[in-house]
Amino acid sequence: MKKRIANAKHDATYLLADVEVVATYKLFNINRTKLEKIFHRVLAPVQIDLTIQDRFGHPVQPKEWFLVPLEIISQIVSRISDGTIGKYNYKPETVSLNFL
Repeated sequence: MKKRIANAKHDATYLLADVEVVATYKLFNINRTKLEKIFHRVLAPVQIDLTIQDRFGHPVQPKEWFLVPLEIISQIVSRISDGTIGKYNYKPETVSLNFL
């Protein structure tokens, strides 16, 4: 992971800023692409709509940023781990992960 964020200040994905790791999680037997799609699906209602200029001056719209409390991320990871995430969605109005 350190390698992935080492040059964050040069990458629009990380908003051209250094990264502070505030939590880490371990999941096993899950494809990284599938994991990313799960997070994007569950957190779609709170995806940040933002355009920034990359280091070359080109506009970039990062899709990996969501406005959500860290506790919700922990709950999502737990639901991914136990295989029940497909039965949940995130409701920003109540700031909660809800059973469908």
